Amino acid sequence: MDRIRELVKKAQHNDLGAFEELVSLYKDRIYGQCYQLTNNTADAQDLAQEVFIRAYTGLASFRNEADFGTWLHRIAVNQWINFQRKQRRNNVVSLDTPIQTSEGEMMREVAVTAEDPQEIYEQMELQGFVRKALGQLSSEHRTVLVLRELQGYSYDEIASVVGCTLGTVKSRINRARQALKEMVSALSG
Repeated sequence: MDRIRELVKKAQHNDLGAFEELVSLYKDRIYGQCYQLTNNTADAQDLAQEVFIRAYTGLASFRNEADFGTWLHRIAVNQWINFQRKQRRNNVVSLDTPIQTSEGEMMREVAVTAEDPQEIYEQMELQGFVRKALGQLSSEHRTVLVLRELQGYSYDEIASVVGCTLGTVKSRINRARQALKEMVSALSG
């Protein structure tokens, strides 16, 4: 923890090497959170990159009172919310939509590389149900669920990241879990 504070102070004094080291320490967790929020590799990469750009430009405002990782995750949540707003304005194309070719419609196919196609199919189907249900949750519910279940944050850390009370976090997580469970059951039923 002292090492992180030292790196932050150096980075605040324009030490690019220190900031690079911070990025290296946090890039996997931030990318993981971004992927869980976006469900898309390219969007997750863009979002993670934007998080570190925002962190670098806002580094002077970081007061070293909170955990640097929590601060980064809060930036990620805020950037994701902004990303969601932009997505609503843009037309989204589904990967399940057939491709139009000169010879007619053609469905996209994904190559299977594992040994047991049935097991992989079932896992992918369940993951698809979970992703679809997760995508249907409100941004507040989705955010807290991703931070808790997929990123492993404590309730207190989540409250700090999303900027609300501990009771609100617990309530949102409980409601999100229940809603997710009901949606996955409906989708898989």
